[in-house]
Amino acid sequence: MTEATLQLIKAFFLGIVEGITEFLPISSTGHLIIVGKWIEFTSTEGKVFEVVIQLGSILAVMWIFRARLVQMITGTLKRDPVEMSFTRNLIIAFLPSAVIGFLFIKKIKALFFQPSVVVVTLILGGLIMLWVERARKPGQSASTTITATSLESISWKQALIVGFAQCLAMIPGTSRSGSTIIGGMLAGIERKTATQFSFFLAMPTMLAAASYDMYKNAGLISQADMLAIAVGFITAFFSALLVVRAILAFISKHTYRAFGWYRIVLGIVVGVWLYRIG
Repeated sequence: MTEATLQLIKAFFLGIVEGITEFLPISSTGHLIIVGKWIEFTSTEGKVFEVVIQLGSILAVMWIFRARLVQMITGTLKRDPVEMSFTRNLIIAFLPSAVIGFLFIKKIKALFFQPSVVVVTLILGGLIMLWVERARKPGQSASTTITATSLESISWKQALIVGFAQCLAMIPGTSRSGSTIIGGMLAGIERKTATQFSFFLAMPTMLAAASYDMYKNAGLISQADMLAIAVGFITAFFSALLVVRAILAFISKHTYRAFGWYRIVLGIVVGVWLYRIG
């Protein structure tokens, strides 16, 4: 087996990992960094591979929610107040990470895209998730009374809180979906609604991030890199298609405690592994 073929097999495997983990509150980027180190996958400079294959997952969720997207777009163009409010909230939630990412993403990647950082953020995020779910009482989200039970009832202030929470996800291991969902719950958004809003917010966020990374690093990407990205992109798309509906069905009946414990256990296991390999 040639090195090029082996690299494509690794990209295929990482695409599956991305598709499965992108919309779970367990950090897709953290998993890509950890698994990439484990299988010795050589990524492109600037970690473009990890960001761009997330587009596959985003396109999958756009396909699943295509009817709602069309409703939002057409309603906004027709100046429907409900759809205009929803669109406004997505823009408000998108802006904090767009500004901070544009200004600091290069430094963030240089400082934090390391397996050791992922260990810390996985465990810390898991503990926060358990605390939020433990503090939540019937009819409440943590210590805050639930005031939003649908996408249309989310206020601009709640959207802004979710937007700032999303900024934390620039640190790998934090989880974009995890930070936005938990941020939404703390802001008074019902769990399933916070999850759906997180999915919609992922669309402009990841489209912008991937496009920006491709533009900034286009000269560094070889033909072999592009082929690996294409393989990872396609497998991420199809694996995400299978996962998203399952997530929505799961959180309709369960809390996020299981994911909190998963994060903690995985962080400890990876920490021990990194210590042993030096």
